[in-house]
Amino acid sequence: MNYPNIHHGIFIKRLNRFVAEIRVNGLTERCHVKNTGRLGELLLPGAEVLLTKTDNPNRTTQFDLVSVYKGNQLFNIDSQMPNKLYSEWLKGNCSLYSNLSLLRPETRYKNSRFDFYLDADGKKIFTEVKGVTLLKDGTAYFPDAPTLRGLKHINELIASREEGYDACIVFILQMKGALRFSPNHQTQPEFAKALRTALKAGVRLLALDCIVKENFIMIDKEIDIVLSDN
Repeated sequence: MNYPNIHHGIFIKRLNRFVAEIRVNGLTERCHVKNTGRLGELLLPGAEVLLTKTDNPNRTTQFDLVSVYKGNQLFNIDSQMPNKLYSEWLKGNCSLYSNLSLLRPETRYKNSRFDFYLDADGKKIFTEVKGVTLLKDGTAYFPDAPTLRGLKHINELIASREEGYDACIVFILQMKGALRFSPNHQTQPEFAKALRTALKAGVRLLALDCIVKENFIMIDKEIDIVLSDN
């Protein structure tokens, strides 16, 4: 996936979940943050960031914050990107399914709306995709803040298994450099416990890292998942 019209900026401060002040092109601009997570490890004063400029002159914020450097490493923080990447990957040369006949986004099941429904290899599969932006000491973690919505999705994926569907949770690591993925036990132990329960119920867990460039991002390879907190 490509980003057009990239601009460099310097992060100043976050005003709320959706808006940050950023120094760009010599001016202080209010920019849309395309991720409502905490991002406390990344959005630090003085951090170099990358933005795209909208072509809508009537929009309140003219720039979208999509990536941030932590040292020399670039992290994509665009929360809309993981679903796009996964769809592109499935339609490309991935070996996850040998025969994908249907890929439908935003499909309702009971009280949830899952990111994808698939008909593949003779199976009916609900899939939920989570973007991961937190990396510490070689381990990528999710979530970076407690998520009741994430717990609900796990529980209903388990319920779908009991009704004969296949189910999958895909973690898209929006960076390189992770040796493994793990649920964030410290931030939300309930989420980690729910993932272990899901695995036992037959829900497939998959973690994929990405090649991240200033104007480009793509899924690269599968990363080991460690569910234990030891």
